[in-house]
Amino acid sequence: MTQHRFNTSYIIAVSFISALGGYLFGFDFAVISGALPFLKKTFDLAEPWKEGLLTGSLALGCIAGCLIAGSLADKYGRRPGLMTAAIIFALSSIGMAVSNTLGVFIGMRLAAGIGVGMASMLSPMYIAEISPAAVRGRNVAINQLTIVFGILITNLVNYFLADTGVHAWRWMFGLGAVPSLFFLLGVLWLPESPRWLMQANQQERARQILGKIGNPEYAAHTVTDIKQSLQGAQPVSLAGIWSPSVRRFIIPGIMLAVFQQFCGINVVFNYTSTIFESVGANLNQQLFETVSIGAVNLLFTILAMWQVDKLGRKPLMLGGAAGLAVIYLVLALLLQNQAAAGLVSVFVLIGIALYATSLAPVTWVLIAEIFPNHIRARATTIAVLALWAAYFLLVFTYPILAKKLGTYVPFYIYAGVCALGFLFVRNRIQETKGKTLEEISGQSFH
Repeated sequence: MTQHRFNTSYIIAVSFISALGGYLFGFDFAVISGALPFLKKTFDLAEPWKEGLLTGSLALGCIAGCLIAGSLADKYGRRPGLMTAAIIFALSSIGMAVSNTLGVFIGMRLAAGIGVGMASMLSPMYIAEISPAAVRGRNVAINQLTIVFGILITNLVNYFLADTGVHAWRWMFGLGAVPSLFFLLGVLWLPESPRWLMQANQQERARQILGKIGNPEYAAHTVTDIKQSLQGAQPVSLAGIWSPSVRRFIIPGIMLAVFQQFCGINVVFNYTSTIFESVGANLNQQLFETVSIGAVNLLFTILAMWQVDKLGRKPLMLGGAAGLAVIYLVLALLLQNQAAAGLVSVFVLIGIALYATSLAPVTWVLIAEIFPNHIRARATTIAVLALWAAYFLLVFTYPILAKKLGTYVPFYIYAGVCALGFLFVRNRIQETKGKTLEEISGQSFH
């Protein structure tokens, strides 16, 4: 058997630069948590639906971003989409910082969402297409690592800016323009995805890039595999996505994406202040909790990176779903009984640790790898669209549910969702560890 050798440093460099889109995703995702107490005063967010709309508007932009990214990725390649996302990130960060009305701010947050949506789809897909099978899970998880690193850095910045006055939120959002420019410069260096090049009939360019990733034997073998997977495969329209031969991949992808959001953990990320305020924590303690959450999230994401290609995708997903179901039941009881903030914090952090080692990175890995080459861009678009639609529903409804039913009641609901998610993963998801993208596309996900 021919021994394939790889240029590990080149692969990791390409993966990390592409994953900087994840850092910006983490920034826009986390900045709202620290800024929300100030935004409530600036824009008078007394009604819960306003708070939910302001928080969830990012997700509405993400939906548009996914559609734009899917079209760009199919027509022009993965790099142009990543470059466009970087530019949108930079402009929207400045736009949010200078907003003077709630309408303008929400409009700019929608624009930021377009950049987040594009990066959330393109970065993991690009990394999956550029990575050898043996390290693909770890490399796609780099994207999740940069997301949580972005969350932690943003939470730290928010914490230190909180004492600068009522307009601290403007600096919180405006500073997002800096990493956006670094991301743009990095993308200029990236090669195009060899699998997209093969689809675009640019075989020689694809072979050259694969030759940088591995030795000539690896390049030749991969070109042959991609050609075989594309043989007789016709471009699939959005309507054609629902044909029986394609639907067996699409439905599990959508279900995974929706489960990752409806599991409820992003309520903890986005409404940290609200949750801890309900048990008597002051503003300083609320912001400190966001930093603690970010630190635990980062630590356990690093752990997950080294386990996803060893333990496999399915065991991690099952463990996360079961563990979160139990943690949410405990959290609901603690919040219901007005337990001490310190005790609530312990179980919140355990929940974050479980999520960071399971649903957070593994869902993105699976979405990036389960779709066949000829439908990957369109299918990923649909799965990530479903993810952001579910995220919007989650963060929009939480303030309303919390006000009408109590802060704790939604956590009982999320526990039930996690139990159902456990059954879905156990019965419908197959292990993809160690398989090439072409081998995975031959599996049945019925």
